[in-house]
Amino acid sequence: MARRVHQPLEDQEFDFILSMTPGPVLAYFCGTWPKAVEACRAMDAVVAELSQEYGTRFTAVRTDITRCPGPTRRYGVTGAPTAVLLKDGAAVASQAGPMTREEFREFLDAHL
Repeated sequence: MARRVHQPLEDQEFDFILSMTPGPVLAYFCGTWPKAVEACRAMDAVVAELSQEYGTRFTAVRTDITRCPGPTRRYGVTGAPTAVLLKDGAAVASQAGPMTREEFREFLDAHL
């Protein structure tokens, strides 16, 4: 069974999702400026597909850099899109920039 992709609206909601989610969390940070929007839309599709494929192995959290500045700073995110894999709230891996489905799969397989 796949978990849905969460989209927190503010820092406190992001932290709440992390605290209530068992297992690894894939936080992927997106932006609202033109160049980031296109890359983030492509990432949305890849993450949704991989969420189905991987089922309960991770929970995805789509994070808007502007609306969630706390987590953005906490995990050293400087651009969008950026994927950060979290275990027990700590970042275990991150990758900046858009990724293909295969690159994303390799990222997950290496760090889950």
